Amino acid sequence: MSKGRVAAWTTVALLLAGGITAAFIYLPRWYADTDQAVEVESPAAPATPKIKARLFYLSDDGLRLVEVEREVPVGQGTVQQARRLVEAQLEPVAAPRLSAIPDGTKLRALYVDAQGQAFVDLSREVATAHSGGVLEEILTVYSVVNAITANLPAVRAVQILVDGHEVDTLAGHVDLRRPLTRGAAWVQESGPLSPVSGGVPSVPEKQ
Repeated sequence: MSKGRVAAWTTVALLLAGGITAAFIYLPRWYADTDQAVEVESPAAPATPKIKARLFYLSDDGLRLVEVEREVPVGQGTVQQARRLVEAQLEPVAAPRLSAIPDGTKLRALYVDAQGQAFVDLSREVATAHSGGVLEEILTVYSVVNAITANLPAVRAVQILVDGHEVDTLAGHVDLRRPLTRGAAWVQESGPLSPVSGGVPSVPEKQ
């Protein structure tokens, strides 16, 4: 083989070797840069379905509850929907509304029996952080009772438990030893508040 051919083949071999080396060095970097440049958008989470519910907050003068329409997440079945309603009722409310339930109160458990009676187990703050007073206690109790009974026809009465136990009262006044039905008398009607004839409506008292 002539020296010219040997030189030519040597040149070709060197070029091939250089090309292969460059491929090993630069191709991974190119693919890495390409991977980093591609952004894949994750699918948006489906919106949580909601229903319009009636919740209850203090009236401007603090003497009644006012009915407010709010959106509440949908629950599957009566028990879960009752939980969603109570959780919404316990949430802080935007001004100018005020909650009748002490800050920090949480829902611990909830169940409904075959007779349509709901048992709502609230954390101890509902009692320990309560301001006291007959009217204040009445409005606290019925904001919870009404939140369930006004929205769920399947539930006719509600008994409030505290920290997993039955209690006589929250602050010494309203009898909680049995389920209570909806307290419509404590809800302010639309329009100006009218005086209640014959004194305040009756409420179960501790015997």
